[in-house]
Amino acid sequence: MKKVCSLIILLILMVTLTGCSTKSENKTNTSGTRNTSRQNSVSNTSKASTKYDSNVDYASNAQKQMSMPEEGETVAILHIKNFGDIKVKFFEDIAPKAVENFVTHAKNGYYNGLTFHRVINEFMIQGGDPKGDGTGGESIWGDGFGAELDSRLVPYRGSLCMAMSMLPDSIGSQFFITQAHYSSQMEAYLNGYPTPLVEQYRTYGGYLSLFMEYTVFGQVYEGIEVVDKIAGVETAMSDMGESSKPVEDVIIESIEVTTYKK
Repeated sequence: MKKVCSLIILLILMVTLTGCSTKSENKTNTSGTRNTSRQNSVSNTSKASTKYDSNVDYASNAQKQMSMPEEGETVAILHIKNFGDIKVKFFEDIAPKAVENFVTHAKNGYYNGLTFHRVINEFMIQGGDPKGDGTGGESIWGDGFGAELDSRLVPYRGSLCMAMSMLPDSIGSQFFITQAHYSSQMEAYLNGYPTPLVEQYRTYGGYLSLFMEYTVFGQVYEGIEVVDKIAGVETAMSDMGESSKPVEDVIIESIEVTTYKK
């Protein structure tokens, strides 16, 4: 009985959050459409089947994605005030535009002093908006650019992704880090997802409903506990109609781009 009640509550929460996200993505102001990552928890079989290539080796790709960087590889260290450091590696060969955009912004100090303005525990933490409300930010080229989707990269726990609106070529400066752990209740809604991919989800966690919809361009290799601390901060209601705005600002002091050394 408890399990049934838990599933019912989870379903209600999913529908509520999905509704809020959809509403927020359609909201515009003088700065344009809000950039966000959608919390869509329920995927139907027909939608899922259009995303996947049965020939993909999800296990091998997951190991590569979650592995430590190679000696001399470009990495970035996000210095978060009062929380600690989050270290990420990049996938320049798969998402070159997103990597160049993020790294260049970081080197230029664009992200210094900005906040993680949207935080949802067991989903993700989102930042990189100069306005701090999800409506601002631009790419290094001024204009936005489109998603770089590749089945080799999956939004596992700790993946670094670009946020966007529902409009094409809407990626600017906002990014998010997936934080969700594996959930047996979530797995119950993964009908249509290939078994090998679900098996990797059991190992690495994450948020599979974002797969092949948002650009994955990096991966946290150290400091995931800092991501968890940020995801667990007290939040208040945002103008998106969800409890996701940290009561106290979570500030990105700087992002240091360097090379990995063992």
